[in-house]
Amino acid sequence: MVKSRVKFFVKTFGCIQNTSDSERIKAYYWENGWEEVKNWKEADEVVINTCFILQSAENRAYGFLRNVQKFEKKVVVTGCLVGVMNKNNKKKMETKKNFPGVEFKPLDKYVINTEPIKKFNGVVLVPISYGCNNMCSYCIVPQAKGREISRPMGEILADVDKAIRNGDKKILLIGQNVNSYGSDLSGCGFVSMGKKRFKSLFPNLLAEVAEKQVDQVSFVSNNPWDFSDDLIEVIAKYKNIDRLIHLPFQSGDNKILQKMNRNYTKQEYLDLVKKIKSKVNEVRFSTDIIIGFPGEDDKAFEETVDVCQKVGFEIAYLNKYSPRPGTVSEKLYPDDVPMKIKKERWVRLNEMINKNCLF
Repeated sequence: MVKSRVKFFVKTFGCIQNTSDSERIKAYYWENGWEEVKNWKEADEVVINTCFILQSAENRAYGFLRNVQKFEKKVVVTGCLVGVMNKNNKKKMETKKNFPGVEFKPLDKYVINTEPIKKFNGVVLVPISYGCNNMCSYCIVPQAKGREISRPMGEILADVDKAIRNGDKKILLIGQNVNSYGSDLSGCGFVSMGKKRFKSLFPNLLAEVAEKQVDQVSFVSNNPWDFSDDLIEVIAKYKNIDRLIHLPFQSGDNKILQKMNRNYTKQEYLDLVKKIKSKVNEVRFSTDIIIGFPGEDDKAFEETVDVCQKVGFEIAYLNKYSPRPGTVSEKLYPDDVPMKIKKERWVRLNEMINKNCLF
């Protein structure tokens, strides 16, 4: 009689980086002889990889967790929520009280022998760094994921080579801010601090990947203030680098940008877009926008609309502002834009930019 293997299920909330992390989690279970199932109700152990960046994502994770608990499953929670819990004792006590019997496990406890091929919609996901050194006032990532840690370039290129050997020709390089890749690596000698821009290793890495036998190289995410001339030149040089560039701007109002600690102005963002368009043929842009940040009045919102009209974004990921516990904006700025107005502004931008999008 053949003994059946223990079964697991991984549920992912949040961004593409979390999707990549979930593939690593799956590899941990596969290496230990577990069997993955597609329905969580069939699993012996359910892993929930959480997102804490948006209140809506946090709420969805909690809702799923409560549902799973009803079936008396072994539940493991990992990801951003655990990162925040480890730095916020009040949050840790509150969460453990609300969800007794749940194991809260940091991502770094999933130790594996071989990095898996991580794919999403036919594209191989290759993390180049973890965490973030930027301190945008609204963002919980530095608390949830820690300071930026760059992977050695050799490891990254080995992942790309492995994907090519498996017949995969589309690569997505992932980091919270790919532009600052290498700031912690010995001998790099650069770091991005505010408006100061120092030489980055990312253009070198991107060129190395583009030189390989791949059909397409994409990257997310990056910040406008350290999108260097070197990076623009590399994108322009290699035709297999994706012409859809994700360039978050968050708000078009300078006072709001300053409160967000974004380190650029509306005009500086528009000048960067103009420069990229002048150097890179057939370039298109996608972006992130926060709607209803504290202090965003009608005039400030119209500045955001103006940026959208001038750039002509192909896709915009629109987020209604929600204060995240422990962030600077949550401590300093009252959430003073009514939800009704946030929703109206969201609809207007969505109709303007995303009307024909299929995502």
